[in-house]
Amino acid sequence: MQRITTDRHFIGMADKFENALYNHARGRLRLAMLTHAIESSIPLHNQPLVDVGAGLGQMAHWAAERGHPVTLLEPAEDMLARARQRLAGYDARFHQSDLQALAERAPGPWPLIFCHAVLEWLIEPRAAIETLAQQLAPGGWLSLMVFNEAGLVMSNVVKGNLERVLDGNLAGYGRRKRLTPIAPLRHEQVVEWLHAVGLEVRDVTGIRVFHDYLREREPDSATLERLFELERRYCRIEPYWRLGRYLHYSVRRPA
Repeated sequence: MQRITTDRHFIGMADKFENALYNHARGRLRLAMLTHAIESSIPLHNQPLVDVGAGLGQMAHWAAERGHPVTLLEPAEDMLARARQRLAGYDARFHQSDLQALAERAPGPWPLIFCHAVLEWLIEPRAAIETLAQQLAPGGWLSLMVFNEAGLVMSNVVKGNLERVLDGNLAGYGRRKRLTPIAPLRHEQVVEWLHAVGLEVRDVTGIRVFHDYLREREPDSATLERLFELERRYCRIEPYWRLGRYLHYSVRRPA
């Protein structure tokens, strides 16, 4: 099967994300660990932020609740509509746009940029990092989360997909409603790209370092609470963070 040759957008998939991801343990854990990573590694003082690839608006809503004026960029109209509902009454602006149009639709310099689970759906993720860097203010912070190739390898081995791993056939094809990214990223690759555009990586956090390897994918509430504590405890400890399904980078542009 031929792989996709354009960026993957999720037009018409708002219900899929709402129901298949965020209404389950993996989605709730992803959001909980992402907010934990941001709060514990990025100085937050109600500065304006732009959320690039904002999806359903969960992270923008989290920031708006804490007093941040928020601007959302999201190419999928139905996703953006859900975000508008979620952020009704908050200081928020909305643009139906992709990352590449950031400079035109919501130009910086921004003191804080969110870009979560976006790069792995792009044909040219390195160029996207350059775009983000150009719109980040001196002394500003980038909260960047990417889909981790190492975690994808490990999860496929655990599932018994040995031939797929040996063949290096892990990336998604961007077809139908499947959610395997077209460009899972390596940690060393991301760090190299960030440094190349003059950004400093201040912290790296593994997101879902244990959950995706459990036999029970929907643990009961008591087990889930203990799992949350384990995720928080090991998310920055070697070697566990390296196997997170996602990696979160707290990134600063020097003043």
